[in-house]
This record gives sequence, C-alpha cells and structure tokens, in this order.
Amino acid sequence: MKVILIPVTPFQQNCSIVVCETTQRAAVVDPGGDVARIIGEIERLNVSVEKVLLTHGHLDHCGGAKALATHYGVPIEGPHECDAFWIDQLPEQTRRFGFSDAAEAFTPERWLADGDSVRFGDESMEVYHCPGHTPGHVIFFSRAHRVAFVGDVLFAGSIGRTDFPRGNHADLIRAIREKLWPLGDDVTFVPGHGPASTFGEERRTNPHVRDGVPA
Repeated sequence: MKVILIPVTPFQQNCSIVVCETTQRAAVVDPGGDVARIIGEIERLNVSVEKVLLTHGHLDHCGGAKALATHYGVPIEGPHECDAFWIDQLPEQTRRFGFSDAAEAFTPERWLADGDSVRFGDESMEVYHCPGHTPGHVIFFSRAHRVAFVGDVLFAGSIGRTDFPRGNHADLIRAIREKLWPLGDDVTFVPGHGPASTFGEERRTNPHVRDGVPA
C-alpha cells in the first residue's frame, strides 16, 4: 500500500491518496478542498479512484468530498452519522472561512460505525469510532501495513480540539487510550495536520496522553 499526502486548504489539512499497489485502485481520505490539485496528483499517479473516505465532518476535511466523488463517479463512505449536522453546514462553513471552493452538503452513500471495514482494490481498513473532536469522528486502520489515518483525533505532540459544538475532551482521551493505543506502539499514524508519528512515540512523549498522565 502506498500513501501520498497532499496538504490542502489554508489549514494545510493532510489529504491522503491511498493506493493498492496490486490493483492500482485508490481511496482518497479527507479531501478537504483544492480538488483540482488532488485530481492532478491522481492523474500523475495513474491510479483509479474507487471511493472517498471521511474521518469527520469539518470543512477542511470534507469540503471537497462531493466534488471529487462526482468527478470520478464514486461513493463517499464515512464519517459516523453523528457528524451529519456538520456536513449539513458545509456551505455556511465555506462562507464563514472564506474558502475559494464552494463546499456542497451531501449524504454519504455509507455512514460508518465502530467495527466496520472499508475496502479499495485488494486492501481493507478497519473502522474505529473515536468521538471527542466531533461526535461522529472515525479513524481508518490498515492492520496489514500498520498504518492509521486518524484525522483530528491525535497529532504529533498534541490532540484534537474539543471546543467545537458537541466536542468532548473526556471522550477524546478515552478514544485515544482505548481505541488507538491497543492497535500497537509500532503503528504509524497520519494525522489531519502536521507530520506523521507512531502511537508508541505519542505514548512516551505526548504531554496530553502519554503514559502516566491522568485522564
């Protein structure tokens, strides 16, 4: 499996093109905007997009989802249905933050829940519901390749904000410790913003969730 990161929008959100190297079929995780750039990279890679995957409903993560899915005629999967209220607000969020690309509201072809899986090509990723940053946040985990796409749950040295509507700090900490850490210290994760890290490194050094810090 190959992962290509494209920082998009003024928030420099990590959009990921995830490619099954056996079939050259791909999923696009969190296309928050700059859709023309994402399409250009897909064409450069010469891969076939099979679906769009979303971790949560914030504008910088899903603002380009409808346009990209329509361009390729593919389904949108995710996030959890508890983030529907965020997706419904996408046009308003676009105006509020002054994004040049108008984001369309949409209903995913498939809402995701804890224990689901998503497939593209010959690859499969497990779905974990990790609320806190938003109530419907999910993460995607490739057990075969030991990589996770965690959106805004966890960052290198930090954690997601919980001061948005229906955010919950205790839920976020619980999700990190009960959903992410058991996947293994060796897991490399791609956060929604900034550099990749490993769960083991964050357990040792992250001031918010390192081992020994009270919940």
